[in-house]
Amino acid sequence: MRRLPGDGAKPAAATPPPGAPEAPHVEEVTEAAFRRDRLLAALTLIAGAGFVLAVPFALRAGAEFFLPVTAALVIAIALVPMLEWLERRGLPSALAAFTCVVAFLAVANIAVASIVFPASDWVRLLPERVGRIRQTLAPVMHAYSQLQRFVDNLFRQFSTAHPHGTRTVQVETPNSLVGIIATSAPLAAVQMFFGVLVIFFFLAGWTRMRKRTITERTSFEGAMTTARAIQQMVDATSTYLGTITLVNILLGAVVAFSLWLLGMPTPLMWGGIVTLLNYIPYLGPIASACLLALGGLMTFNEPAYAMLPALCFVGFHLVEANVITPTFVGKRLTINPLLILVSLSFWAWVWGTTGALLAVPLLIIIRTVLDAAGRPDIAGFLFEEGTLTSGHHDEKED
Repeated sequence: MRRLPGDGAKPAAATPPPGAPEAPHVEEVTEAAFRRDRLLAALTLIAGAGFVLAVPFALRAGAEFFLPVTAALVIAIALVPMLEWLERRGLPSALAAFTCVVAFLAVANIAVASIVFPASDWVRLLPERVGRIRQTLAPVMHAYSQLQRFVDNLFRQFSTAHPHGTRTVQVETPNSLVGIIATSAPLAAVQMFFGVLVIFFFLAGWTRMRKRTITERTSFEGAMTTARAIQQMVDATSTYLGTITLVNILLGAVVAFSLWLLGMPTPLMWGGIVTLLNYIPYLGPIASACLLALGGLMTFNEPAYAMLPALCFVGFHLVEANVITPTFVGKRLTINPLLILVSLSFWAWVWGTTGALLAVPLLIIIRTVLDAAGRPDIAGFLFEEGTLTSGHHDEKED
């Protein structure tokens, strides 16, 4: 008896036509998609690794272009809060950018002048003070003379290689701004001028560029993410540079005052050197202590008194590094010390001292961008058979 549809019987399964392939199972489709995603992730990871390995050599080879541009962009990002404050007061973007650039150049020139001109006098006096340094260190060297016999023999051999007397090297240093400009490399002057132009045009078009970047997003969520990433990058960079600048100026002022009490010549120069070198984590304070020790040996006759400038700086730096900086910077911005050390060594290798000065700001900018864009899940790709996108397995399990 034939059953009609709707009388409770199950409909017969559709029979595929002869020769047609069977429908793939859901598990097979999921597995194929997973393999495709993993292949694309592997290709992306290989391409990214090659890019990461090639970028340092490209940056180092093209330092004449990349260094001034990068330094100018970091400075411009740090000046964005000042630009926005001036724009809120009614100044046009171009005039506000010009004001920011003039203020930065004025502060930079005052700082450089307070360091360069006195430092030229110290460099000129260094050959003349070598004898005083030897006389000051004579008791210390005598105490360790038994352990330094081999070194003394080497020095004695080198000294006998010039029987007709020692040669005196006189360092000529410029004593005027015109002399400094005349003896400086033209390429460095061009790079500085190029950097200033980059700062000005970046600031002048900052507001318009930010609005265009946000409004060109196709979705509201994308626009909000872009706006949040830009604001976080500006806030983190400007907060760090502004706070660390105030801390370094305070440290330099305290060191300069203590050196003035000790009778050290040109204390403002030493305070400026401490302020500048303290931007470089770890290595900067070591260089400051060594320079202050050398300056103390050039100034004072007693070894114990000659070490007081360096010891004073070390004491102030310990307070600054363990109390002041964590209190003001640590609450707003926490950075892994290992990342700071790796960034410092990397950028110092790429661009030398200037790269070391830019290491922490560049680390902050890169980390902020990666936090907003999403970091690749390399560990999940390698050990969990996943892709470079975190949360893949969670979605698969759900």
